[in-house]
Amino acid sequence: MTKYTDQGKKDTRSGFGAGMTELGRTNPNVVALCADLVGSLKLETFIEENPERFFQVGIAEANMIGIAAGLTVGGKIPFTSTFANFSTGRVYDQIRQSVAYSDKNVKICASHAGLTLGEDGATHQILEDIGLMKMLPGMTVINPCDFNQTKAATIAIAEHEGPVYLRFGRPKVANFTPADQKFEIGKALMLNEGTDVTIIATGHLVWESLLAAEALESQGISAEVVNIHTIKPLDDEAILASVKKTGCVVTAEEHNYLGGLGESVARVLASHLPAPQEFVATKDTFGESGTPDQLMEKYGLNNKAIQEAVLKVLKRK
Repeated sequence: MTKYTDQGKKDTRSGFGAGMTELGRTNPNVVALCADLVGSLKLETFIEENPERFFQVGIAEANMIGIAAGLTVGGKIPFTSTFANFSTGRVYDQIRQSVAYSDKNVKICASHAGLTLGEDGATHQILEDIGLMKMLPGMTVINPCDFNQTKAATIAIAEHEGPVYLRFGRPKVANFTPADQKFEIGKALMLNEGTDVTIIATGHLVWESLLAAEALESQGISAEVVNIHTIKPLDDEAILASVKKTGCVVTAEEHNYLGGLGESVARVLASHLPAPQEFVATKDTFGESGTPDQLMEKYGLNNKAIQEAVLKVLKRK
């Protein structure tokens, strides 16, 4: 089993902030917009170094999307930033019409996604944002797993022409990917090779999948772990190659099982290689207030739940 080490817990939103700081120094066309949440999005250094390239829109997210779309006409690369719930649900019409349909080069950057927003509760914990965004024609959807990968993704999307949804989170989680790893949009990463079952994970569930694979190894089960940081475009080839070898799959995501990564994987398998699949995701429900750990335990989004799903899918091979 490939061993990954937690280099020290960091929040993925700080990875976004670090990426924006670097872009501020290297790409003069990058501009940042925020909806009154500068501290939560870790934009302080970017603003300090590039005050003329920052626009504080206030609590007016629909205006922020419209302004961003307009800025692209002049050759700017706007990065909008607020909580994931307000980045998508609150402004879906503006994103659909002014960004996706108009094919504008806007980067929609969304923090505090999923249940791990924690104590703010169900009104702020969006669990349907991946589905909303992936269904928009031309929208790229990215959900990195740790600080290093979020920083790398932030930098990479500035070079990508077209609308992007970049999703990240609030809590400090394991930071385990190499700091110098190249981020390739649409390219899955093999983290652990195995022969019995494929675990396909995204975001915060990638580290939990590695912990699950380690525990399963002690039970004599060889689990392959694939990190899908780009949900759209999906790396169909990597998914099919792995499931062809193992014969079954568990998908793991901090999102509703309706419309998320799991359904995208199921579509690929149904079209090319039908195989047993189990879903580790929320089951058509809203969240509630609690600590991130309490919520991930209650809603079955941790390494224990992944192990249970593996044991279940193995019986269906």
